[in-house]
Amino acid sequence: MEMMDAVSALSALAQESRLTTFRLLIRAGDAGMAAGDIARELGVPHNTLSSHLACLARSGLVTSTRQSRSIIYRVDFAGTRELLAFLLEDCCQGQPEVCSPAIESVLSACCAGEPTEAAEPKRNH
Repeated sequence: MEMMDAVSALSALAQESRLTTFRLLIRAGDAGMAAGDIARELGVPHNTLSSHLACLARSGLVTSTRQSRSIIYRVDFAGTRELLAFLLEDCCQGQPEVCSPAIESVLSACCAGEPTEAAEPKRNH
C-alpha cells in the first residue's frame, strides 16, 4: 500500500459515523448489509450515510453490489488487510516475538467473541 492510500483510508475512518459504519460492516461479515438497514441500525439519514459509504468505498475499505433493488455493502477485507499490513510493516524489525503477543491478543479476543469497549453501535435518536 502506498502512503497516500493509507492516508486516504485512515482519513475515511477518522470520522465517527464512518468508523461506526465500518465496524458494523466488519460484524456483518461476508453477508454485508443493505444501505437502508445500515441507516436504520445507526440512526443516520440515508443521504448522509450514502456520502459516508462513498468515502469508505473510495478509500478501498468497503465494496458494494446491487442485489435487486438494494445495494449491499461489505467490508473490503483485502483493502483492510493492506491497511493493517501497512500500519504494522516493520513493527517487529525482524523480531516477530516483539509484536506477535500484541497481535495474538487482539485476534484471540476478536475471534473468541469477547466484547470490546466500542462493540455496540451508538444509535442517534
